[in-house]
Amino acid sequence: MAFAGLVLLGYLLGSCPWGYWVVLLVKHEDIRKVGSGNIGTTNVWRTYGRWLGIPVVLMDTLKGFVPALLGMLLVSPHHLAGIVAGAAAMLGHWRPLFLRFARGGKMVATCGGVFFGVAIWVALTGLAVWLVAFVTLRYASVASIVSGIALPVIAVLYGYPTSVVVFGALAAAAIVFLHRTNLSRLRRGTENRFHFRRTASVS
Repeated sequence: MAFAGLVLLGYLLGSCPWGYWVVLLVKHEDIRKVGSGNIGTTNVWRTYGRWLGIPVVLMDTLKGFVPALLGMLLVSPHHLAGIVAGAAAMLGHWRPLFLRFARGGKMVATCGGVFFGVAIWVALTGLAVWLVAFVTLRYASVASIVSGIALPVIAVLYGYPTSVVVFGALAAAAIVFLHRTNLSRLRRGTENRFHFRRTASVS
């Protein structure tokens, strides 16, 4: 019963479209109608700047972290419970209930939050990989894909349980799939580099 409740909580937290809500509250605009149309951090930051981008990335991370950590603390087997609750949050982020299951975000920050809850060393190393790739190439999409693919490898290197490794592999596949349009733009040379300051470019 507790396990099912955590999974439901994970999905409901994941369904909170913070990028959409924050922009609507502060700017009275629909983030889905500007930039790339995505409700995630990259589009919010690129379109409205860091003052909205930072809160959105923190809240998108927390909605993966909270159910995953609760699963680790309250339900056994710990890693599996945390992973499933966190995966439910990622599913909610992708297809949020509160947006009537319309397209949501690409799960990167929420996935990071899940790993902070169940495998902190994987999360920290994955974050380092993301930062290096981002600073070097200035493509948020490439940094997300590279760090996502690194997750199962990092989990193996740190000796985490099979459940964490498998989850990392599935998360990597999901991240690559959700960035398929970015990959197409990269092949065509039309993917925009990221700028910390607000620009008129689109994702």
